[in-house]
Amino acid sequence: ELRIREIFLEEYPGHMLGAIPMLLSHQVAGRKGEYVRAMSTIIDGFLHQVMYHGLGTLELNLRSAGYDKPMLCNHNSGGMAQLNSTDALQTVHSGPVSGIAASEHLATQTGLGNIVATDMGGTSFDIGIVVEGGVKHYDFNPVIERWMVSVPMVHLVTLGAGGGSICKYDRMFQTVQVGPESAGSDPGPACYDRGGLKPTVTDADLVLGYLDPANYAGGHIKLNARRSKQTLEEHLADDLDIPVVECAKLIKRTVDSNMANGIARELRTRGYEPENFTILAYGGNGPLHACGIARALGVSKILAPPYASVFSACGAGNMNQLHIHEMSTWTTLFDANRQSFFNDYPRFNGIVEELERRGRDDLIRQGFEPAQIGYRLELDMRYGNQRVETAVVTDLNRVTAPEHVLKLIDQFHTRYGARFGQGSQTPEAGVRINTIRVCSFVAAPGIQFRNIRPLAQSLPPPTPVAIRECHFVGCEGGQKTAIYDEAAMRPGTQIDGPAIVVTRATTYLIEPGWRYQAAEQNAVWFTRIDQ
Repeated sequence: ELRIREIFLEEYPGHMLGAIPMLLSHQVAGRKGEYVRAMSTIIDGFLHQVMYHGLGTLELNLRSAGYDKPMLCNHNSGGMAQLNSTDALQTVHSGPVSGIAASEHLATQTGLGNIVATDMGGTSFDIGIVVEGGVKHYDFNPVIERWMVSVPMVHLVTLGAGGGSICKYDRMFQTVQVGPESAGSDPGPACYDRGGLKPTVTDADLVLGYLDPANYAGGHIKLNARRSKQTLEEHLADDLDIPVVECAKLIKRTVDSNMANGIARELRTRGYEPENFTILAYGGNGPLHACGIARALGVSKILAPPYASVFSACGAGNMNQLHIHEMSTWTTLFDANRQSFFNDYPRFNGIVEELERRGRDDLIRQGFEPAQIGYRLELDMRYGNQRVETAVVTDLNRVTAPEHVLKLIDQFHTRYGARFGQGSQTPEAGVRINTIRVCSFVAAPGIQFRNIRPLAQSLPPPTPVAIRECHFVGCEGGQKTAIYDEAAMRPGTQIDGPAIVVTRATTYLIEPGWRYQAAEQNAVWFTRIDQ
């Protein structure tokens, strides 16, 4: 590839190419695999023109508006960089990944430990895992549309379960199917009165009484409850031969179960149990469905973090400028056949130094001094020929002695045991490093999260602003439900369900059998009390 670049530049010098980029697969993707590297480069090339001109125009508009700082782009690796150091491929799913970055920041500052980040917006439900100790889960070969690529993308699972997810009748099983199609924001759910004709999750929530038609989105969007009832009846209730309210309950139960199953599957297939994690519920609809998801999952506590409705945006503005460079390797730390340990230290250190150099060059190009740059070494390791790889973050940036090799093996042994259970380790099969990854970053000041755990002394709920009849899964008939405004966000406030707290940004639904506890910085804990 380097020789091809030389030949190409001889025929077409830089002054002729202008802004046309030359993409080399070994620069786009550092891991082995001819197909995935080729697809990564091709997709990057196809996306480049649209992304470059779109983001370039945005940067010019910011300049015209008086913004004189560099424009930074979020990356799906969990960092950000200036436009001149961003590949189009790095922007895929970068928005939801920002929420995972915010979850990691929150967990680190407040000592929450293991976290499952769940982002329920208007079109999707995104799930990510943040394990205590800063270990990230990457998609080793993520699929974009139907093409497998190779990019260090923070692992993210997306389900078609958002407020705008379309609900339809499943004739085979005679029940409701939610998603993956979405009404989006235009035309949006039927209750938006903008031409949407199909029932959505938001329509069901409105019929159940959870949403205030006159005060949705701070009063900026007026909801038409009659349209919601009409579309539910036409498209679902008549086929199911049940009342409209029962149809809305079925939608609520189905979407909550789908999201709970997605969380359970994501954790258990990776060797974790849900009860060992704090579930974060954010996004515009996260606090609205938090209790239903937790009940279906069998979890008794869930956290709506500070800035819940815009938590991903909070993470986007809180990221370090970071570049990840990685390289496939065949490095056997312990050879089970020869009963010998790795001792080719110069080869290992040479790879790390080269990856650090690439990251350093990226950040120097963005105006940073070498002394400002930090490095984090991550190793994808496995026992013998196992297919499962475990990422290990280590503070050893160089290996120069046998005790360093033993330390790496011990760190892998500990991480593997924490993930799959003590005793599951098999060092007798050998220990191997498949990928060496270096994260080069410049730490930036970010939002400081205070202690967000429930306060020792609780405050009584404020005076309700209204009483509304709501319907809940598992409860017969309507329930008189107290409605509270932002006064309920005062730290220490405790409310037992059923109740609803309506703020300018989102709605907190406290279902029967659950307790709402407001903490510092507008964080909210939901605790199950009917067990």
